[in-house]
Amino acid sequence: MQFAVSSASPNSALTIDGDSRAGPSPVQTLAYALASCMASDIVHVLTKGRHAVSALSARLVGHRAQEDPHRFLRVELHFTVGGAAAGDAIERAIALSREKYCSVWHSMRTDIDFRVTFERAG
Repeated sequence: MQFAVSSASPNSALTIDGDSRAGPSPVQTLAYALASCMASDIVHVLTKGRHAVSALSARLVGHRAQEDPHRFLRVELHFTVGGAAAGDAIERAIALSREKYCSVWHSMRTDIDFRVTFERAG
């Protein structure tokens, strides 16, 4: 159940493991992709708007269906943003990522209950 995946550009590789032993499972990889896609967008939007970001962390909790295919029914994604960015700027960056930029989110089912929250650190 282990699969080596790679990309020629840029040169990268990852082991995806259906049993989550040698690497993340396919669903874990999807969750990581969603969190990192939105995180990248948020940092990009904030820094482009000249808002200082010193750190950003994400915590994702996924709730999955009991029956096959055990898809995500609800996703809760919480960001902690360090730096001087104002709350309204962070809210705007999250909205832009969710509504326009995050290609991972826009590739997922539209009936997933997706909740995004944040807090400012320090």
